[in-house]
Formats: sequence, C-alpha cells, structure tokens
Amino acid sequence: MSGGGCSVRAIWILTPHDAVAFSRRFAVVEKRWRVAWEAEGGARAEMMPLPADYEVAAAFAERRRREGTARGSGIRTSMSSAGSDSWVDDPITRHIISLHIDKEEGEGFMLWPVVLQKRGSYYILVLPLVDPQSFKAYESLLKRSDCGSSAKEKGNLSSILLNLPCITGALMVAHVIGDIITGDTAEPEVIVSTGPSVGGLLDSLTGSIGISARPKPIAAPVAAPTASISSPVGAPQSESLKGGMRPFDKDLLRNFILGAMPFGTPQDLNYANVTSVRTTGFSADPLPTDQKQPAWKPYLYKGRQRTLFSSLETLNAALYDRDDVQDFLSVSGQVTCRAELEGLPDVSLPLSGLKAAHVEVSSFHHCVQASEPTNDKQTLIFQPPLGNFVLMHYQASCNMDPPVKGFYQLSMVSENEGAFLFKLRLMEGYKSPFLMEFCMVTMPFPRRRVASYDGNPSVGTVSMTEHSIEWRIVSSGRGLSGRSIEATFSGTVRFHPITIQRVNSSFRSVPSTAFVEDSDSEQDNTKNGANLDDYLMEKMNKDLQAVNLEEPLSWQAYNYAKVSFKIVGGTLSGLTIDPKSVTIYPSVKAPVEYSMQASSGDYILWNTLGKCPSAALPK
Repeated sequence: MSGGGCSVRAIWILTPHDAVAFSRRFAVVEKRWRVAWEAEGGARAEMMPLPADYEVAAAFAERRRREGTARGSGIRTSMSSAGSDSWVDDPITRHIISLHIDKEEGEGFMLWPVVLQKRGSYYILVLPLVDPQSFKAYESLLKRSDCGSSAKEKGNLSSILLNLPCITGALMVAHVIGDIITGDTAEPEVIVSTGPSVGGLLDSLTGSIGISARPKPIAAPVAAPTASISSPVGAPQSESLKGGMRPFDKDLLRNFILGAMPFGTPQDLNYANVTSVRTTGFSADPLPTDQKQPAWKPYLYKGRQRTLFSSLETLNAALYDRDDVQDFLSVSGQVTCRAELEGLPDVSLPLSGLKAAHVEVSSFHHCVQASEPTNDKQTLIFQPPLGNFVLMHYQASCNMDPPVKGFYQLSMVSENEGAFLFKLRLMEGYKSPFLMEFCMVTMPFPRRRVASYDGNPSVGTVSMTEHSIEWRIVSSGRGLSGRSIEATFSGTVRFHPITIQRVNSSFRSVPSTAFVEDSDSEQDNTKNGANLDDYLMEKMNKDLQAVNLEEPLSWQAYNYAKVSFKIVGGTLSGLTIDPKSVTIYPSVKAPVEYSMQASSGDYILWNTLGKCPSAALPK
C-alpha cells in the first residue's frame, strides 16, 4: 500500500475558530483502510473510524492548546509530553501532524498522518491512506526517548515518511485546495507583443525614443466558471487575505474534488484541466492508433495554430558600493509556454546561452524530456498541454551589469533629521531592444514616521508616505531604451519626534513553541509569546528605537533603499530561445512568438555610511 500512489481518506477545512467549514470523506478509500487492518489480524479498524466533524474540530483545538500553536514547534521542550507531536522532536511534525480523537463512549484513537496547510485564515487537513505498519511505527515514535535528530538513521520519522509517497500527493491536494479557497487559480503568465517587430533599423530608431511594441499578458484559453459573489475565486490572493476570513465557494470546491480525485484517488490536480473537462468534455475526435492521449491534455485544440514562449526573470541584488564587500546578483527565471496546436504534436525547443547564464538549478514540466547540455545548448522535447504552463524553472547568475547601479548614502544630522544622497546610473551597457518600462526607488523607514522632505531629483518625481519616500525615475508609458541616464537625488528627510516605548519584560523570554505564522488573531497569544515578532513589528512601527530590539542583527535596524523596475526585450541571464529553431512534428504552419521580460525582486541599495549585513561567498 505504501508504494501504490496516493489515496485520501478525508479532507477537512477549519476556520480560526476551530469550526469545520468544509469536509469530504471517501468511502471507497475508507473500505481499503479497514481491509488492510483486517489483514493484519486485528480489529483496530473498527475502533478507528473516520471521526465526525465536531470531533475533528475538538481534536484540532486540543492540539493547538497542547502544542502552543496550530502547527506546534516541531521540537521537544520541557513542556512536551509523551504521545504529542513535539515529543517526536522533528520539525516536519509542524506540517504532518496527528490528531487524538476522544470518544464519549469507548477508547479514543489517533489520526495520522494528517497533512496540515494554512492558507489565508483557513486550516486545510488532508488524511491520506497509509499501511498499518507505517502507522504502528509512528505510534512507537511517540513513546520513544531517542527521537528526532538523536535517533538512529533506521526507524526515525524521516525513514518512515520516505516510504510513503502518499504524503507528497496529500501535500499537492492541500496546496491546490488552498489555491481554490484563496482564489489563486490563475494560470502562469505568457507575454506577447501588441505589435509585430520588423527588426533592423526601424526597431533601433523606435526603441531609442521609447516607441517599442509594449508586451502584454495573454489570457488563458478556457474561461473558468463564474464564481458566486461570496467566493474569492478569481480575485487576487492578497484581497482574500484582507479583512479577516472570507467565505469560499463550496460548490466550486466540491465539483473540483469530484473531477480531480474520484473515489478519493487524485487523477489530475490541474485546476484548468479539471475545469475544462467539466465545461467542454473530452475530445470526440478519434486519435491515430499509434498515439496515446496524455493525462495533461484531456481534449484536443481546434483553431488557429501558434506557439508562444516567454522568458520571465527576477533579479535579486544586494549592492554595497564598498571595496570590502562584494555585490550579490542572482537571477530566478522561468520559461512559460502556450501551444495552440491541433492534435498531439511533439515540440522541440533548443535553449542557448547555458554557459553564459551559469545555470545552477533547473527543473522542468512533467511533459518535458530534456537532453544533456552540450556546447552551450540544450534541447527540450515535449507534448504541450493546453493553456499557459511553466515549461521550466531555473536559477542562474546575472550575465550583464546591474540595470540600476550606484550608491545611496544616509546620515543622521540630528535625532529627527537625516541627509541623503543618491547617485545612480540606469541601463548602462544595455542596447536596443532592451527597454526599461519603469523604475522606482523607495527609501523605507519602518521605525520612523516621515514628517517632510526637501530636495529635487535630476530626473523623475518624488512622493511621500507615512513611512517612506518614493522616487519614480522612469514612469510607465515613457520607457528608456538604447541609452543610459544618470540620476541624482540629494536632500533631507525630517521625522516626527520619537516616542520611547519599552518592550514588556514578559516578552524577554520566548518559549520554543512560538511561531509567528501560526499565531491566531482571534486569540490572545501575546501572553505566551506566540506572536512576539508581530508585537515587535507593531512597536517598531510606533517608533521603537532599534537599540531596544532583542535581535541586533534584525534587518529593520539597517538603512537601505529598494529598487523596483521592469525591463522587456531581453534576459539578464543570457539564457534565450531562438524562435526560428523551434520545430514541430508533424510539421505544421504555426508561427512561433517569443518575448522576454525581467523585473526586480529584492533589489537593495545598502547605505554606504551605515551598517549592512553580508555573507562571505566561497571563492
């Protein structure tokens, strides 16, 4: 049973008030659970039935009380007791938990393994089917004294879970359910240009004055069913997390479960595929006898044929402008695809620039067969699914100079006034078709409230918020291409007077069970220190001095500026695709379009006159 994939016995979704908002049980899988225990020669299956919703809610609330938070600490402390997850002394018990069900009549029992995931304000619990041997092995761990890292390699929790592929499947089920209830079901973005590129001199001339064709995201090919007004599906995830708990569309979730995992066994957890099958049905066109329809393409495409590729990169940087500290640049990228092709063709895609990009890590969609990299190239062969999908992820180095480089200086001339100076250079060494669509520099002051500022930049506009100053150098609609510019900004910033607030002594000692992401706003966890980080952040936003912080290396104690930008027309890593080299078999007349976009991630300019954290990199 441990090697037979994943089957789910039950799913529960709980609110922060420990009430069950949604549940689903699978009788077929539960019967298999009973048969497996009967084969072991015992009647324990009769003593461990699936509990009622109120019993699950009570058990989850009891675990929260026992472990300190919903997830617990994952490590054994003086407060841990035999039989609890923290007694196992393994951090993975924060995500794979056990629930102790108390019965009014008869002996209680344990549910394990229960995969726990928190999304928004909800807790998602998924109970997969495991063999009795693995269940008994975990029961023995709850009583042993040498658990966790002190245990021998054989018989610890990791060795048990390694033989249970159903854990990975249950995690995927919990993840996609979380996407549905928070509305994060959008397909990956594929960018196309609004106008065709004619190349040559015209592209150079128009790009130099910012009239290049502007890329835009392309919509998914199949529209999902419209959710009810109370449902967050289709809304951005950030909106679903604001204002506390929001209801979700239970009918939509129930229909997804019926299509994605009939009888409790996951078949296809792709939300777009399941939605398409429900609205369109499977393809009625007969396939050639020598071809098999893959699971990721439940029906065939009909219409105008074309293939779209996009390289989307994110540049993370830490720029110090110091001789003793090396700058850090790293590119995280993905290649997205949308293949509108009839039938089941094979697409061959050559990647180039592998040596220049110094690709450190790469992963591919399960439909891809990747060749070994040779001579700076690698070939990907795949049968594309419908809709937008991520063809590959990669981590690489930046093959070009930083698009925004220079220095930032801030010096406090008095307790409530600071003098700052920026001297930046944008797009130096970048030629057409690279186009910077926008660029903004933000000076955040999380521990101070900005009263006013003086100074005029050499280019761009400046605005002010309560805790930051924002300098917009390149505005949307006025791109920068084919040339570099120098931007300077000097001035002073004045803050409101500091109001000294001391941290309560009860927060000096934090129990090991405190984790900020588990703290529940509906409960007063400040008494046991469970949300100490939230408390400190609140105090810092109310002008708590950095010297009063318990952690002197906290990032809030440093001064920095954050850069935000978006560049189209090229990649920063050097990893590219030649659209003319893409081949499709059987051969069809289908144009291939390729677009490239790079944006900033955590792009930091550290104050050269202040402290800055850094790490020694291996030579």
